[in-house]
Amino acid sequence: MFSGIVADLGHIMSVTPRGNGCTLEIRTGFPLAGDDPLALGDSIAHNGICLTVERLVLPDRFIVAAGKETLDCTTLGTFRAGGRIHLERALQVNARLDGHMVSGHVDGVGAVVSTERMQESFVLWIDAPANLARYIAKKGSITVDGVSLTVNEVSGTRFRVNIVPFTAEHTTLCEHAAGEGVNLEVDLIARYLERMLEVDKSAAGGMTRQRLEALGFSSEGE
Repeated sequence: MFSGIVADLGHIMSVTPRGNGCTLEIRTGFPLAGDDPLALGDSIAHNGICLTVERLVLPDRFIVAAGKETLDCTTLGTFRAGGRIHLERALQVNARLDGHMVSGHVDGVGAVVSTERMQESFVLWIDAPANLARYIAKKGSITVDGVSLTVNEVSGTRFRVNIVPFTAEHTTLCEHAAGEGVNLEVDLIARYLERMLEVDKSAAGGMTRQRLEALGFSSEGE
């Protein structure tokens, strides 16, 4: 699990084809030695995509691999050597949750509609895939390229987010041109709520006695 708080702006050193997928070499500011270093098998979010560290290259690089499914469902296929990338290590159990609950499993790719500077901040409009739009609500949470953001406005499949100066400085969100793709992960709570409603709707007879008992209501005393 992640929080959507970018901890390092890494640099893509190389992208190498590997079967139907690819291998990426990333230069990072995360420690590879000393206190709490990266280790083999660690999960790291790369622009919101959870990938596993499979090799360390001292003093400041690590290797991850991505398969065809990841290339097909995210923007990873557009990553190129020389680019910068949002990095976040997996949460520790005792860590503060400053953003929101993020799984690192991208739900779809949205398209940047516009990026406008408003004094010291930026306003981004993003067009989400139609199948994800129903999960995006005003004042709800959304993850864009691994960054936890609050939805400020929704219009059809499009939504608006405001990028404060600190986020603008420490991420690449405001560098996207119109039409460029961004990785989206919708709020996990919205997905689980939809699934719960689907189950309830499919139950024959609606709220049955068995359903009430399963929820903890006792039938004793009848």
